[in-house]
Amino acid sequence: MTRIFIILAAVLGLAACAANDLDKPPVPLGDFALGYNVVVAPNPVKGPASREASPDVLAAAVKSAVDARFGRYEGDRLYHLGISVDGYVLAHPGIPIVFTPKSVLIVKVTVWDDARQVKLNDEPHQITVTEPISPRTIVGSGNTQKADAQLANLAASAAKQIERWLVSQNAEAGWFVPDEAG
Repeated sequence: MTRIFIILAAVLGLAACAANDLDKPPVPLGDFALGYNVVVAPNPVKGPASREASPDVLAAAVKSAVDARFGRYEGDRLYHLGISVDGYVLAHPGIPIVFTPKSVLIVKVTVWDDARQVKLNDEPHQITVTEPISPRTIVGSGNTQKADAQLANLAASAAKQIERWLVSQNAEAGWFVPDEAG
């Protein structure tokens, strides 16, 4: 039983460290600078047992989180992000340990190169995030957080996942490598 508590404490500690890294320098992303950050939620699907959130509230939360994460980049070339919020679950209160619904956010991302006027990904890239494990969510975030706090956490996690995806695309395809010709 002691081992379980030690493992749980370690996982919670790691999750808490990774949850908010905006006070640290951004991970290298080549010559990237955020241009337009367009977030829409035209027809978001509300998952089962979810609290209500309007499309405007969903879009505003994601836009704010993306601005916070990508506004730190100071490259010389502008790249625009088009993001669609496609689905969400904002957990209702449950029964701790027995039934603890998890919050979820589904977004699709498209990246545009401003200088070349081209879309970098042919198909929108889908990202699904679930609430991170933390002391507040271990008994169910519906029990410990209001819907706006859940959404802010999900939006921050989505922005972090978008960043990870862009870093991997830059490594694989050189999306944000400075143009030698100028």
